[in-house]
Amino acid sequence: MKREREPIPKVRSSFLLVKCPDCQEERILFSNSAKDVGCRGCGRKLAESRGGKSMVLATVVKRLG
Repeated sequence: MKREREPIPKVRSSFLLVKCPDCQEERILFSNSAKDVGCRGCGRKLAESRGGKSMVLATVVKRLG
């Protein structure tokens, strides 16, 4: 079924629990974030903004919602 014809469209975005590959610190981020997201512990970039969906550069532990 096409997305336009669904009575209630499904949400394509979600919150993600990611783990930094360097310091193993976990952080929650939005899958469609408009800004780059960095690690609070070491400063490494965890997600890069790409206009629509952000490109996650860290390990996704869990999808929250």
